[in-house]
Amino acid sequence: MANDASTVFDLVILGGGSGGYAAALRAAQLGLDVALIEKDKLGGTCLHRGCIPTKALLHAGELADQAREGSEFGVKTTFEGIDIEGVHKYKDGVVSGLYKGLQGLIASRKVTYVTGEGRLSSPTSVDVNGERYTGRHILLATGSVPKSLPGLEIDGNRVISSDHALVLDRVPKSAIVLGGGVIGVEFASAWKSFGADITIVEALPHLVPVEDENSSKLLERAFRKRGINFSLGSRFSGVEYTADGVKVSLENGKTFEAELLLVAVGRGPVSQGLGYEEAGVAMDRGYVLVDEYMRTNVPTISAVGDLVPTLQLAHVGFAEGMLVAERLAGLSPVPVDYDGVPRVTYCHPEVASVGITEAKAKELYGADKVVALKYNLAGNGKSKILKTAGEIKLVQVRDGAVVGVHMVGDRMGEQVGEAQLIYNWEALPAEVAQLVHAHPTQNEALGEAHLALAGKPLHSHD
Repeated sequence: MANDASTVFDLVILGGGSGGYAAALRAAQLGLDVALIEKDKLGGTCLHRGCIPTKALLHAGELADQAREGSEFGVKTTFEGIDIEGVHKYKDGVVSGLYKGLQGLIASRKVTYVTGEGRLSSPTSVDVNGERYTGRHILLATGSVPKSLPGLEIDGNRVISSDHALVLDRVPKSAIVLGGGVIGVEFASAWKSFGADITIVEALPHLVPVEDENSSKLLERAFRKRGINFSLGSRFSGVEYTADGVKVSLENGKTFEAELLLVAVGRGPVSQGLGYEEAGVAMDRGYVLVDEYMRTNVPTISAVGDLVPTLQLAHVGFAEGMLVAERLAGLSPVPVDYDGVPRVTYCHPEVASVGITEAKAKELYGADKVVALKYNLAGNGKSKILKTAGEIKLVQVRDGAVVGVHMVGDRMGEQVGEAQLIYNWEALPAEVAQLVHAHPTQNEALGEAHLALAGKPLHSHD
């Protein structure tokens, strides 16, 4: 349904990924008339080329590891190899089911859905398929794509992005992963579980460098134990084809050879050639600039998700999209506290966190005002049963609230929900300590850590 002279939508959304479709669903729920424009598939990167398919690969890798390790639990299992076609069938089935469900949701909310490549044609209109869709407000939610480095060409053959890796028709015998952030370590973890020989190259001093340094060191220790190689603290300088793969060179003179190179150096915003600058939208390095309510400098235009310089997480896109919808519907939404957003890296072992790092806390409050406590999962019964190692680290302002929870270990992503409440409700250690946690669970480790921080440790040393 394109606009005629009498039709103006309350909200026209350009981009149907996490931020865009969340805004559409919430706005329609609040009674707004919404048009949602998407050039590819509803659900965007997260559903089709990101969160969901990568976690399916990681789960398949987990099952491969369990098949190898069954004898450790007294179970006779054998690992016969990876059926990559079967893995993709499983992965694609998960995606397909969620995609159909999302399509049904959009239809049930009576959102006008338009398939086509849209372009902002004015501060109140988007052109797509030769038609103009006019709105009282426009939401830009065009997302991101894999980035590369200057002079490094992703050819989709031996030098690939995460998009290519998700549909690779084989398990590589060996791979170099350029980038030790979330995307890099997740693919490294999955491919290692599938049987590949992996080397991660990270220019910064640690893997997952935005996490608390203790979490990074624990992950590095676990990766060494798994046989995942990594080179830290030196930048990439070049790649060349060899007879049967690639040779990667670093600025420190080191070289590595493998079957292929996965470029996992982050994602950049999709904003070029879409009419944003012509409409007067303020931008920086391709990102659309917004305030805490996701408003751009143009009164009729907002922006959310990977297009803006906030955390590139699907659940952040959800929150930002809903915030915009509620603001336009006349409600009074609270801006997103990005420190209070849970963050999970789904490698083996998992890395999960919410709040700020110990280093950031010392910067904000002073080193003498910060208390940190580590609770080793070796003291947790369920973690022993699962044979996972790791720690929960709490960061507290002395005599005050817990401002950071940092966890490493299998299934720690499932524990981040309570950690989120602890941070966002500014809980004191004694308040968490008085809550009774189920035994035996890994969740119990959070309770034990707070017992210790409150000065009454139970299953841990004083």
